[in-house]
Amino acid sequence: MLVLLRQLARVRRQAGLERARGGRSIDLRHVDAGSCNGCEHELGLATSPFYDMQRFGLDVVASPRHADALVVTGPLTRGMKVAIRMAWDAMPEPRFVVAVGACAISGGLYRGAAGLDRTFLESVGPALFVPGCPPHPLTFVNAILDFLGVD
Repeated sequence: MLVLLRQLARVRRQAGLERARGGRSIDLRHVDAGSCNGCEHELGLATSPFYDMQRFGLDVVASPRHADALVVTGPLTRGMKVAIRMAWDAMPEPRFVVAVGACAISGGLYRGAAGLDRTFLESVGPALFVPGCPPHPLTFVNAILDFLGVD
């Protein structure tokens, strides 16, 4: 466990994500942008004792001011346009977006619907795509660890 935390600290420093408060984890801020809640259930399982993503140094935080990554689920409805932009603007640099599930990646079943506004993802450009409808909890954890280069 200690070796893994040291590896995460090294990856965090190399990625420019080091913080004064210790920097031994990657903090994720989740925003549901109009999903069916399938992805949310799977992300909730990733934090459960069975999958326990915290053991890998990944944690979900309540405030975007403490986050390194913005995890987006759902097709991005018009009603969430302002909220997702506010969460992104509140995050400190460097930061990146993780699009989780088919809806966040492409709009899913709702692609082309009048109630969507996907300009945020088009302007920011997600750094990581986690496919699935919904993706398995380990798919999510492994995708982030692979993106960070953790063995």
